[in-house]
Amino acid sequence: MTNPIPASELIINPDGSIYHLHLKPEDIAQDIITVGDPDRVKAITQHFDHIELKVSKREFVTHTGTYKGKRLTVMSTGMGTDNIEIFMTELDALVNVDLQTRLPKSEHTSLNIVRVGTSGSMQANIPAGSLLASAYGVGLDTLMTFYSAEQSDLEKAIGEGLKEKLNIPFAPYCFEGSKSLLEKLGKSLVIGNTATCPGFFGPQGRQVRLKPAIPDIIERLSSFKLNEFQLTNFEMETAGYYALGRMLGHEALSLNAIVANRVTHEFVDNPTEVVDRLILHTLNNI
Repeated sequence: MTNPIPASELIINPDGSIYHLHLKPEDIAQDIITVGDPDRVKAITQHFDHIELKVSKREFVTHTGTYKGKRLTVMSTGMGTDNIEIFMTELDALVNVDLQTRLPKSEHTSLNIVRVGTSGSMQANIPAGSLLASAYGVGLDTLMTFYSAEQSDLEKAIGEGLKEKLNIPFAPYCFEGSKSLLEKLGKSLVIGNTATCPGFFGPQGRQVRLKPAIPDIIERLSSFKLNEFQLTNFEMETAGYYALGRMLGHEALSLNAIVANRVTHEFVDNPTEVVDRLILHTLNNI
C-alpha cells in the first residue's frame, strides 16, 4: 500500500481545501480555462449563464459555472512557470489524490486545461492582432532541472539546438501540447511554437536600465530552425503547462492573443479586443 503523502508535502487548509488554490475537489470542472491576470477571470465568466462558485486566494482566482449549459472553471495563475508548477500540482491533487486519506486515487482523472493569454510574435508574417495556438512549448527557464520526463527525439534535439544557438549553460526543455485540444481549438488559428521566457524584460531582450546578457535573443530565437520546426512567439507560461501536463497526465493547450510583433515593432491599438476575440473563440469551441 502506498504511504500517505505527508502533511508537509501536500498542505491542506483547516476547511479541507488545498493550500494555495483554496479549492476542494467539487469546486472545479473537468474543462478548465486559465489566465495569468486575475482580472481576466471575470472577463471570461461575464459570458457565463450562471456562476456557482467564486474563490480568491493570492493571485489564484477561480470561478466555476456554466456556458451554454457546459460546466467550466476559469482560474488565474499569475505569471511565470513557478506559478504554473504550484497551480498544476495542486490542481492535479484535487482530482487524483484523496485529500482525507492523502493517498493517490486508484483511477486517474485527466483534466482539459486551456491557457488563454497574451503573447508577442517573433515572426514578421504573424502580425499583432493574430490568434495563435501553440503546438509546442519551449521553456527557457530551469523548471525541468528539478523533474524527469520522457521526451521525443525531436523535443530533445530542439532543446540542445537552442542551447547552442543562445550559448547558454543549460538546455531549454521542449514539450508538445495536447493534440486533441489543438484539433478542437486550433481551427482558424495560426499554429505555432511558443518560447516561454523566465521574465518580461531581460529574458525577452528588453532594455530599460539593465542591459540584457543576450540583447539579440529575439533574432536568435526567430532564426532557429530544425527541420520544419520554427519558433513563432513568446510568453511566460506555456512550456510549464506542457511539461507538467505530460508528467501528470492532463491535456494542456496554450492559446495566444498576439498583441505585439517584436520584429516589426508594432503593438495593437486595442489589446482588449484581441483578447476578447480569443475568449469567445475558446468558449465556443471548448
